[in-house]
Amino acid sequence: MPHAVVSDRQRNRAKQLRQTMTPAETLLWRHLKANRMDGIGFRRQTPIKNYIVDFVCFSANLIIEIDGESHNFAERQKADERRDAFFVAEGFRVLRFTNEEVMSNLEGVVAAIREATSVGASGLPPSLTLPHKGGGNGETAPEIPVNTNKNRGTQP
Repeated sequence: MPHAVVSDRQRNRAKQLRQTMTPAETLLWRHLKANRMDGIGFRRQTPIKNYIVDFVCFSANLIIEIDGESHNFAERQKADERRDAFFVAEGFRVLRFTNEEVMSNLEGVVAAIREATSVGASGLPPSLTLPHKGGGNGETAPEIPVNTNKNRGTQP
């Protein structure tokens, strides 16, 4: 994905956030970075338009937000809803976890992220297996005649 134009202010703020991550963000980042979630890469504290997201997986169009206690207030929750709606309009899915969930149930959080990336990486639901030749109903497919004429495009 090509880099979007980001202001120096936004870039510096993202850098500052990377240097001062919460313990929950640090724990999750270590897991995402170390395991690469089945080969899918994440970026941390990444600017997207006017926002900075905690984690993003561009190949799965997935944003992960880790919410601290400040997100418990109605005003902050409304702001989060507007923010999430913006990201959805941009084609992303947003997963939100609390600091408490990450710290006490890291395996559950990682399983939810893994499930979201497995569907989102392709942009399509998991594909069904293809039927066998003839559609699997016992019939064989009709033979297709092979053109053995070496002078293609000429009339016989």
